[in-house]
Amino acid sequence: MASIRVREATQKLFFDFQFQGKRCREQTALENTLANRKKLETILKRIEAEITLGTFEYHKYFPNSPRAQEFTKQSEVRRSREAYDTPLFREFSQDWMREMKIQWRKSHALTIEGTLRNYLVPEFGDKEVGHITKKDILEFRASLAKVTTRSKKSLSASRINKIMMPLRMILSEAANRFEFTSPYLGIKSLKVPRSDVEPFSLEEVRLILATVRADFRNYYTVRFFTGLRTGEIDGLQWDCVDFQRRQILVRQALVNGEIEQTKTDGSYRHIEMPQLVYDALKDQRKATGNNTFVFCNGAGNPLEHNNVTKRVWYPLLSHLGLRKRRPYQTRHTAATLWLAAGENPEWIARQMGHTTTEMLFRVYSRYVPNLTRRDGSAFERLLINEFEAKVTPAEEAASDEV
Repeated sequence: MASIRVREATQKLFFDFQFQGKRCREQTALENTLANRKKLETILKRIEAEITLGTFEYHKYFPNSPRAQEFTKQSEVRRSREAYDTPLFREFSQDWMREMKIQWRKSHALTIEGTLRNYLVPEFGDKEVGHITKKDILEFRASLAKVTTRSKKSLSASRINKIMMPLRMILSEAANRFEFTSPYLGIKSLKVPRSDVEPFSLEEVRLILATVRADFRNYYTVRFFTGLRTGEIDGLQWDCVDFQRRQILVRQALVNGEIEQTKTDGSYRHIEMPQLVYDALKDQRKATGNNTFVFCNGAGNPLEHNNVTKRVWYPLLSHLGLRKRRPYQTRHTAATLWLAAGENPEWIARQMGHTTTEMLFRVYSRYVPNLTRRDGSAFERLLINEFEAKVTPAEEAASDEV
């Protein structure tokens, strides 16, 4: 309850009241007399009335108080929101993009710019960031489910989540700057169906390498037996091939036709060359050793992966009667072959560019049940050894009587 109180040390009166959930005590220069108390109580009643009406302005009563600046700023922000005085999404998203771009890879920045241009700005561009509602967000996400691609397919849950991600980040930043609660709060990402890997068997790998065009045999040999990502092998340069140590140094990748640093620290690694890869790269050196890139076209430029996939990879699978699978499955094939061969999982994870073995076992272990002991065979052998090998004479006699 508000009151006029006296400070013991100075015997001066001060105001003691609550405002916006905070206790406020403001000192005066007045002595503790009956007249001064009545004067301050009159002022205090006026303050309480204005607080109740929502018209109280702290700085008018206590201009020199540290609290005045704090409450004035809060009031201005509140009035700004009430007056729709926050920037348009179009303007704020541009500022946000300029600030964030410096910490992103160029390819990621281009992806975010495309998402803003094609989806977010057309939907929210003319709305103020402080007045985009949760309903607006959910309706927009629902509309994305009705969008069809050029191949007449609906956008996947994963694609929708990637479109929504910049919106969440932009609204979160706007909420921090203009002090409102982000409408994205409590909205969860769509559940993405777990995609299964489809590695090739060793027989299928042999068939592919025996049939593929001669000028691409080395390329696919390296892909199948190193686990390199598409961008990593397409961006591989000769100065990153160490024949002496039999290692491939993964330092960069080709993304959208440009060389970029690896995506994560784990991707920055070296891969050991098995004999097949060593021989393939030695042979490739004869063909492209005078160029910068290990695998390149006639002009010495890096391969364009979409072109290779459509003109070489898919026609080859069709010719061999194999199920159509993305070239990325060559990476999954390397992982499963390493596991099946009994290589150390931590070594495999490093070869793949993973920081831990968690993803390795979660994604690939079902292809090597005996290695991971997930088929129950080890337990079965334990039971046989313990219960059949240690039967006592008494147990044998009891069994014969039965």
